[in-house]
Amino acid sequence: MTDTLTERLEACYTGVVHDIMRGMGLRDFTLPQSIRPIIADKVLAGPVFTVTGHIDKGADAHETLLAWTGLLSKAKAGHVWVSQPNDRTIAHMGELSAETLQLKGMRGCVTSGAIRDVDFLLKMDFQTWCDGFTPRDIVGMWLPDAVDVPITIDPVTINPGDYCLGDRDGMVIIPKDITEEVITKAEDAVATENKVRTAILAGDDPQQAYLKFGKF
Repeated sequence: MTDTLTERLEACYTGVVHDIMRGMGLRDFTLPQSIRPIIADKVLAGPVFTVTGHIDKGADAHETLLAWTGLLSKAKAGHVWVSQPNDRTIAHMGELSAETLQLKGMRGCVTSGAIRDVDFLLKMDFQTWCDGFTPRDIVGMWLPDAVDVPITIDPVTINPGDYCLGDRDGMVIIPKDITEEVITKAEDAVATENKVRTAILAGDDPQQAYLKFGKF
């Protein structure tokens, strides 16, 4: 399931979207460099489904697994799972969970924590962004707090329904109320950049090309 905005956003790239948003006066919309994709050349874009939770070492195995599977049941088709687990010691995505999300039509996963079963995720072609890898799982260790609520992945505040775009350069978060405006401006900027590129390859002076098109 792919909406029109997602399709248009996928055709852009983070550098131009970043520059558009910076030019609009926005700040703190780029995720930390430590959060990286497992599939470097695969773009991930779409509206976000937010998740947050906490470490609870007193929770029993049944409690954590019941809560986690209930969390997976709430996932939304066409969205990207974006998690602030408030933890970097255990895995917050793995094979069976990713299989579930993929079958539910989710586009991928972003977490500021670690993941596991990476080889399986790669074979599934389930794009996942994370802060590291570990075989340790959530059992008896972690409980969810809420879904579809505002979360913060330092220094970025992410609201349910905001859009994300991630490529080899990194990931940006676009507020939902300006997503279409940002995409339209990014599309225009890409078209202008193509004209600059054509001029440069034709031998034009780079400064003159910049002055002519107002873009470089």
